[in-house]
Amino acid sequence: MTRESFVVHLPVLATDLDGARRFARAICQALGFLADVDRLGTTVSTEDAQSVRHWVWCDRLLDGGRRCPLPADHDGDCGPPRRR
Repeated sequence: MTRESFVVHLPVLATDLDGARRFARAICQALGFLADVDRLGTTVSTEDAQSVRHWVWCDRLLDGGRRCPLPADHDGDCGPPRRR
């Protein structure tokens, strides 16, 4: 049996786009143990404009076709997460 991909829409309250992205990153980190969650494909949108999506993680592709694991609009080069 083949499996299909689905998108789960989970409305949350945030003060702005950056807050919504932070919330989404926290959800992704909490669900990171689930192999079937495409964490790096996460986007957010306003409730009234759900067709306008904003990437939570960088959407640039790295070698091997994987997405950059850094937050969207990060400074510097793409690559592994930076240690603080």
